[in-house]
Amino acid sequence: SSFLSDPKFKEPIANVTAPVGREAILSCVVQDLAGYKVAWLRVDTQTILTIATHVITKNHRIAVSHSDHRTWFLHIREVRESDRGWYMCQINTDPMKSQIGYLEVVVPPDILDYDTSTDMVVMEGRNVTLRCAATGSPAPNITWRREDGQQIQLGNGEEVASVDGPSFNITKVNRLHMGSYLCIASNGVPPSVSKRIMLTVHFPPMIWVQNQLVGAQEGQKLTLECYSEAFPKSINYWTRDQDKIVPQGGKYDPVLKDNAYKIHMRLTINSVSPTDYGSYKCVSRNSLGDTDGSIKVYPISGSNSSITKYKGKARHNSGNNNILEGNQDMLKERDLKLRGRKENGGDVADYDESSATSNGSSLLLVILVALCLYLHHHPQMRTLHPA
Repeated sequence: SSFLSDPKFKEPIANVTAPVGREAILSCVVQDLAGYKVAWLRVDTQTILTIATHVITKNHRIAVSHSDHRTWFLHIREVRESDRGWYMCQINTDPMKSQIGYLEVVVPPDILDYDTSTDMVVMEGRNVTLRCAATGSPAPNITWRREDGQQIQLGNGEEVASVDGPSFNITKVNRLHMGSYLCIASNGVPPSVSKRIMLTVHFPPMIWVQNQLVGAQEGQKLTLECYSEAFPKSINYWTRDQDKIVPQGGKYDPVLKDNAYKIHMRLTINSVSPTDYGSYKCVSRNSLGDTDGSIKVYPISGSNSSITKYKGKARHNSGNNNILEGNQDMLKERDLKLRGRKENGGDVADYDESSATSNGSSLLLVILVALCLYLHHHPQMRTLHPA
């Protein structure tokens, strides 16, 4: 009597997408099944998997369940890529009724080590190709980025944040290309994966000197500077005449500031003495070569300095007018000192007498010279006051 009913499918089988290793469940909804049975088959191999509540296949990953004999579920545990394909839900009427649904199995990306570049060392100016191969389903997209987040330099001078494709070509590689690159494979199935490839660029040393001529007074603190670039990392040092290496410690204080392939060389002379004038060389040397930069230190006199200390004649010029001018400056300076003390309410007596006495003779000289010049320019004064 149960066979008098006419079972049918209430809705089509929904296609299912499952990541590899997870469980996939296909569902088949029937109505008016009565005494008929539902079977699941694998279409491409024509394999019967289940009939009613019984598992027929020897595949231990297959199971079947139902909800009130209306919805029949085919369970595939630990899904493999080989499970991808069409599955049939069948009712054993005569003629048989069936419908099919598709199981898509997606695979997260995986980078293939043997087809992917390893860390590379190249000479500056050569062409380089970085390669990255990945499997996955759907087929992964490959993107290249710099690990440090900086822009990637392209051959035409353009800068980009990333480069797409399994091969990354660099024409005439230079030191700016040096660094770690990430090959990132993604296909929408988590997780994305990446591989780090270190690109090392070798080049002989280069040196830049901003100031090749440096003037310094005696006693002044002076710092000489050079900038060098080299890879592999260079040995850097300073030399004097006859290529003698400048020692560390004492009055000399050499400092190196390191940053990847760049080095900032500084040589500080704590107090310049006459023996410190002359030529200095900053030297940079690595396995590919060596180079140097020259700096000449020359003396400058105190008068060129903004800080001038008057001791006797400040200017080493000849001629009475100049001596007078120098001493007038000195008098002006002393007058300002005294005035400053009075304004501040200080006692004039605390003004340094030693400088006053030491300058007494020169003050007398100034008055005599001034008197002579005055009489020279005013002859009528001589007639009024005969000797």
